[in-house]
Amino acid sequence: MTRSLFSLWHYLFFFLVISFVVSCCFLLFFAGLDLPEAVISRSAPKTFANVVFLSALFCLIDGIRRKFTVERPVKRILKATRRITKGDFKTRIHPIHGPNSRNEFDIIIENLNQMAKELSGIETLRTDFIANVSHELKTPLAVIQNYSTMLQTPALPEEKRMEYAKTLTLASRRLSDLITNILKLNKLESQQIFPETQKYNLGEQLRECLLEFENTWEKKALEIGIDIEEDIAVEADAELLTLVWNNLFSNAMKFTEPHGKVSVSLKAEENWAVVKVSDTGCGISPEVGKHIFEKFYQGDKSHAMQGNGLGLALVKRVIDIVGGEILVESEPGKGSTFLVKLRRTEDAI
Repeated sequence: MTRSLFSLWHYLFFFLVISFVVSCCFLLFFAGLDLPEAVISRSAPKTFANVVFLSALFCLIDGIRRKFTVERPVKRILKATRRITKGDFKTRIHPIHGPNSRNEFDIIIENLNQMAKELSGIETLRTDFIANVSHELKTPLAVIQNYSTMLQTPALPEEKRMEYAKTLTLASRRLSDLITNILKLNKLESQQIFPETQKYNLGEQLRECLLEFENTWEKKALEIGIDIEEDIAVEADAELLTLVWNNLFSNAMKFTEPHGKVSVSLKAEENWAVVKVSDTGCGISPEVGKHIFEKFYQGDKSHAMQGNGLGLALVKRVIDIVGGEILVESEPGKGSTFLVKLRRTEDAI
């Protein structure tokens, strides 16, 4: 009964309102007039019937109005929300009105559509993440299993035994790095890591991080170019930014062929500290560049065994957390340049 067009409660409400209004109008209009009792007696039933009729008419009109302007939009929204709660994130609700005549229901519908779109994206990322993690875990585990089996071969030559043991060590290290990076990325994305900002010399940090890769560049006979301005300070989380520089330096040296060049520069540009890490490696195509900061994305499949595609995703997340910017400029066959911009402080350290 409460959902019908002609609700008893609505009818009583309109009956009381119209009766009150009609009574007030009569009292104001006929105040001071001496009407015969016979006229009043004849007019009273007609007036009452009119009040009853008008109450029914207004109740019906209000019911129709509510049916089309309230109940139908609410039913559409409830139907869509039920589908979303069941996991159908492709659900979308068409707006009720045009862009020039939107009401609150249209705003609610717009927000629900946006929420469904975001949930759909999150679900896709979650599915892809699980699939990629499974794939990345299977590879080193398969290597460990196969080479462990081969190590059990009787009368295995010492040279082969050392080779297999080295392969097992590399596979276990890759597995450990993968799990470590997954945990770090999960903490960053779930905001379980809170930046501990401090003021420090960015140039000194870059030099210290670069020196950790001395064995790598000496092994590949790389030329290292350094152009770091002095006394450029930033106020940020030094530990998180160390993760950024280590990943960028590691990638630059990994993708640069022997006897190539890796350059690191630091310049002050207005309120920014601009770090550039360049290499003369294989470079990346524009298509790869669009996805390079995505989790598990590896544009160069020939180097896939050297990483797990999480490094640049970590870098991007850290830069977002500290309020900086990161860009990549690259051309296939001519190398890449990663540009990081951080807010610098003018105060001396």
